[in-house]
Amino acid sequence: MKRDKKHRYHFEPLRLAGAVLCCLLLMACQSKKVENQGVEVPRGYLSVLEIERGDRLIRFGPFAGYYFSPVRSAENPDHSDSLARLRFLCFNENSFYTRDLPENSLLFEGEALLTRLPDTGMAIPAADRINPVFFADAPEAWLQTRPEPQDAFVHFHSCYDARGPVLTGYWLSHKALAHFTYDMGGRVGPESPLYHNVSPGRDKEFAGIIEFDRGPAHE
Repeated sequence: MKRDKKHRYHFEPLRLAGAVLCCLLLMACQSKKVENQGVEVPRGYLSVLEIERGDRLIRFGPFAGYYFSPVRSAENPDHSDSLARLRFLCFNENSFYTRDLPENSLLFEGEALLTRLPDTGMAIPAADRINPVFFADAPEAWLQTRPEPQDAFVHFHSCYDARGPVLTGYWLSHKALAHFTYDMGGRVGPESPLYHNVSPGRDKEFAGIIEFDRGPAHE
């Protein structure tokens, strides 16, 4: 059975709906791998999530090398019945993140938790496709939404709608699978807050950053 890379889910403010999509169940039961731009992505992992909020549609992804899989609930282990918690894989797609390891190799695995940042009155930056706000410039109320342990969840990536980035998104925790230098494929050097040496295990040096995503239509 052919599966699409985009699937639609329902999301209610402050609470995820319990609707289960049969297509996700079928997809998650498959164990074969598929080729995607040279990256071997396990079945059940998606590059784009679509979420309905009332009459609004918001999306999460795609962004370079990241693929996401909804976590099945303990109460209903055969179904992915919410998007509150995701597993993710991050590949060195087209050598985007490092020059130290082969192109398309697996760099990170991790967990992503759905969160809505509080409206603090600060305008959401939307000049570019990806608009970073480093922790030093972020409202404290945003930083306090990090899941526990907070020092593991230091990267937020927003969803977006047809108008641009929104306050809803995911906090991500990265677990490295190899030693390498995170240099954005040679595009940044030691002077950049993104640049750091990575060792296997939780990436304690990952930059504290909140990214607002306008979506691929604005690239």
